[in-house]
Amino acid sequence: MSFLTVDQTKCKRDRICAAECPARLIVFRELDAFPSSVKRAEQFCLRCGHCVAVCPHQAISVKTVNSVDCVPVDPGLLPAPAQVEHFLKSRRSIRSFKDKSVDRAILEKLIDVSAYAPSGHNMQPVHWLVVEDKHQVRHIAGLVVDWMRYIIEHMPQIAAVMHMEAVCYAWDKGIDTICRNAPHLIIAHAPEDTHVSQGSCTIALTYLELAAYSMGVGACWAGFVGAAAETFPPLMRELALPESHKAFGAMLIGYPKYQYHRIPPRTAPRIIWR
Repeated sequence: MSFLTVDQTKCKRDRICAAECPARLIVFRELDAFPSSVKRAEQFCLRCGHCVAVCPHQAISVKTVNSVDCVPVDPGLLPAPAQVEHFLKSRRSIRSFKDKSVDRAILEKLIDVSAYAPSGHNMQPVHWLVVEDKHQVRHIAGLVVDWMRYIIEHMPQIAAVMHMEAVCYAWDKGIDTICRNAPHLIIAHAPEDTHVSQGSCTIALTYLELAAYSMGVGACWAGFVGAAAETFPPLMRELALPESHKAFGAMLIGYPKYQYHRIPPRTAPRIIWR
């Protein structure tokens, strides 16, 4: 298969594919010609599939994205603006979970949806670690407490800002304010030396959190876990991420113990218009 394949019986030569290619790799060499690719297009292609997705006639494919493999967009499944606004404004961070596991098929679905999050240059660097065992989640929380005790002793100013003494005090009293007794923990990790890794993991976890809400699953950013996973050797060994990978964020996952019924107001947006 050549890099660019055009079904000339379907192509209307409307030039939409060329206009939407982010890397400008598709050209029309003559006025009435069919689309073709520039030299070394395969080398510079982002593999984003824009050209395939935007063609109204399903006339174009590239070596990495075949039109027959793409699911059609169903306008009937797209939410109205008011629905999107209500969905986003009603989302809550869940910190009280039922003592009930989320089925692995649902966790897989959440991650599958999150794979569609944007990433710089479509590099898609995000990898996932899913801790399904609630006892293992509890063990990770204990390692975070060990990290906090180290910070309290050696970096008291940082510990004070992050209220670590209060967190450790609660832990000693049997109250977990780190992983909140969540049944599952999902960590996004990626190559440390890839410049888009941090942003890509953050966006992917945001997708995951919103997808979870749509499926009746609660989620909450595990900020303390994410911070400890970057620098605390015992936790890093426990997570056993691939060599050269770094954890760029963690999410608590489980079924909400309580339902929310209202949308509290937020601080008004602070905007500079130019």
